[in-house]
Amino acid sequence: MSTKELTCIGCPLGCQITVEFDDEKKQVVSVTGNSCKTGDIYARKEVTNPTRIVTSSIPVTGGDAVRVSCKTQHDIPKSMIFEIMQEIHKASAKAPLKIGDVLIHDICGTGVDVVATRNVHAAR
Repeated sequence: MSTKELTCIGCPLGCQITVEFDDEKKQVVSVTGNSCKTGDIYARKEVTNPTRIVTSSIPVTGGDAVRVSCKTQHDIPKSMIFEIMQEIHKASAKAPLKIGDVLIHDICGTGVDVVATRNVHAAR
């Protein structure tokens, strides 16, 4: 049995959560300290299969900005962050771009797209 202390990132409250984890059975025994259901869900996921949304930027050609901010459309396994960042660093995009445009489809075989998070107009 192990205990993990977490700060919840599910909402702005930032609850201090304690998770009791059965290492043998690889399952959560209890979650305490959360103020809402989101905290319970976050804690259970964080100790069994942690995931994150990755944010970055990609160079743009022919636009009114030299880079476009981007993010993974959904969360990805935390263990893949560095691999995903390597692929993002290899990418580039061509203006014009709209928020939500797919910049990288199915990054690293995760089934998750990397999308633009701002508009970039064509250079004038």
